[in-house]
Amino acid sequence: MKVTILGTGAYGLALSKILVENKNEVTMWTLFEEEKNELLNTKKSSKLDKYILDDGVNITTNLKESIEFSDLIVIAVPSEFVSNLCKDLSKYIKRDRYICICSKGLENNSCRFIHEIVKHYLKTNNVATISGPTFAVDLVRKVPVGLSLASKSKKTLKIVSDAFCNDHFKLYPISDITGVEICGTIKNILAIASGIIDGMGYPISTQTMFITKSLLDTKRLIYKLGASENTILSYAGFGDILLTCISEKSRNYRFGKLIGEAKKKEEIDKFKSETTLEGINSLKCIYKIVHSKKIKVPIIDTLYDIIFKDESPSKLIQYLMIDNKYDL
Repeated sequence: MKVTILGTGAYGLALSKILVENKNEVTMWTLFEEEKNELLNTKKSSKLDKYILDDGVNITTNLKESIEFSDLIVIAVPSEFVSNLCKDLSKYIKRDRYICICSKGLENNSCRFIHEIVKHYLKTNNVATISGPTFAVDLVRKVPVGLSLASKSKKTLKIVSDAFCNDHFKLYPISDITGVEICGTIKNILAIASGIIDGMGYPISTQTMFITKSLLDTKRLIYKLGASENTILSYAGFGDILLTCISEKSRNYRFGKLIGEAKKKEEIDKFKSETTLEGINSLKCIYKIVHSKKIKVPIIDTLYDIIFKDESPSKLIQYLMIDNKYDL
């Protein structure tokens, strides 16, 4: 199968290893000439430790050429760049192409989910998204991992599965693409909160209390937004939320820990400027969505007050001790 990965970030690079291992023909596209040259000249990337570019992988900055003969197109750019990418992609893409989304989060300002953006610009239902408890470095190490694969198109589910699945990389198909994207968005928000709790000096017992309580909030949010609450139990749900909320490999977790440790504003701002933090924009968007729809999600209000209104991180502990009594 001919597969194009749009984006040369750590996750896109790691996925290229899986695709090559499965005997796919892989092309990677980047907007930046310097990234292309780094990969071609050194066979390495500063974005991903221990990554070695496989022989035969084509690297290009020409979007039209990158997708011209592809059977499957993998979108692996940060969420804020998806709209512009899809606008450009719409000039060249054929309607029968299959799309796999690996980007997480919501679009700035519009707060649209990634699959909504893709369908809007590319006018196709051949869209899937993968999401689950994985870090890019673990994919390179070929450790066993499992992710959720969501699409309403059975053919798309099969195409993506055929491209990616092997004896250490498993995709578990479901139809709830909205629920999977909600989970992939909110897990970065929850990671910030979990990092704050750690930074304040509380033990793993308190963090697991937080994870459990926030899962109930997330389950209700999924239901209220018209998706299946059962998705909270998938790899994209509990699996990814658990991983992101307990690991310092998570950038959002490390950001939260700085806040919990009461680091100086200059140090926190420096970290923000040097690091991609999906959770900050996701928090703004989810806050906007839940208030416009009058959905009660206490963890979103609590964290929003801490991050954007400079309220005390101790408000998270108050959140933990309040018994929220509400039905789905």
